[in-house]
Amino acid sequence: MTITQLKYVLAIAEHKNFTKAAEKCFVTQPTLSTQIQKLEDELDVQIFDRGKKPIELTDVGRKIVQQAKNIVDESERIQDIVDQQKGFIGGEFRIGIIPTVMPTLLPMFLKNFIKKYPKVHLKIEELTTEEIITRLMDGHLDAAIAATPLENDTIKERVLYYEPFVAYVPNDHRLKDKKKIDVTDLDLNDMLLLEDGHCFRDGVINLCKVFKSNEDDKFQLESGSIETLVKLSNEGLGMTLLPYLNTLDLNEKMSEKLRHFKEPSPAREVSIIYHKNELKMQIIDALHNVISGVIRGAIAFQNVEIISPLPNNMKP
Repeated sequence: MTITQLKYVLAIAEHKNFTKAAEKCFVTQPTLSTQIQKLEDELDVQIFDRGKKPIELTDVGRKIVQQAKNIVDESERIQDIVDQQKGFIGGEFRIGIIPTVMPTLLPMFLKNFIKKYPKVHLKIEELTTEEIITRLMDGHLDAAIAATPLENDTIKERVLYYEPFVAYVPNDHRLKDKKKIDVTDLDLNDMLLLEDGHCFRDGVINLCKVFKSNEDDKFQLESGSIETLVKLSNEGLGMTLLPYLNTLDLNEKMSEKLRHFKEPSPAREVSIIYHKNELKMQIIDALHNVISGVIRGAIAFQNVEIISPLPNNMKP
């Protein structure tokens, strides 16, 4: 039994196809098939049911795959230990970022990070929180940047910054004359929200502590874009709430429609998150340090109240 054979097993279990697994492992399909057959012969069990399409794991195969994940992870940890001992910060690093953070945060730190750590090859994906958690658990991401706390015992969270919510109020709105907004002023019935699946939407709902009713709506918004919310608000279709970093690039005319909250300002907690068994901690440390350093110059707020990103939940 070899580590390489176990990696082949994991690839087939993921792709449910020998040809795709071989491409993923950069070997020919006959080479991969031969190695799997050798492993099955050695163990005297069948790991895959080749009669099914797509290929399925047998009962014992599922148990073998779980153990194979542990063995492969631990084998890679040896290289990680060596890299840390040598002070090497490099290699491929897969990171997911939620949609309401990606457009504002990525331009702030990416150039600095690449310049400081040229040997790190970042593979960045825009993913929802649900997708991020699934991929972290499956080992398809090394880390992610998301709104927290997520209350998941298998995921570790390291806070990067606290980002206040800011109200964007059109000229004809009932709150247009208020200099400071109170949470009690909010009404979801005249507020534009992101579509379901976005944690920022859940945060806004948690802040208002009520649920939006669609019964009297003249339209239903299905957009994942904060920019779309602002444009609709400009058309007088309602107010909206923005993460603070999204307000920095607004022009002077649009900035006049911003209203900050009375302290403590409602805010979201943004963290770098990773599986508790994650390798490559030196890269996670590097990302945390670079992002924290950059963000300090953009957000100076201290007196905030963290709003939970989880549906139907609020953490004071």
